[in-house]
Amino acid sequence: MAGFGELHVNAVAKGALDNKTKELIALSIAISVRCNGCIAFHVHDALKAGANRQEIVETIGVAILMGGGPSMVYGCEALEALEQFELNQDLPL
Repeated sequence: MAGFGELHVNAVAKGALDNKTKELIALSIAISVRCNGCIAFHVHDALKAGANRQEIVETIGVAILMGGGPSMVYGCEALEALEQFELNQDLPL
């Protein structure tokens, strides 16, 4: 588990792409592969990295485009996660 944590830290570290962009990419993939836990995690981390609502909503749209009908269901899950994080703005991001 520690190894995967290290992989995550290194994969989203700033490089040619910034952390926010990498988190939005990860969110799109999470929607496409239909991973609920990943969706919540990457919505949270995208917000923490400075993504705004419109950027996340557009990311959801691209994921649905690439993932087809099944991704629409999980795109809705991502939108729900975003709304929950927005309602609980007092939680640390």
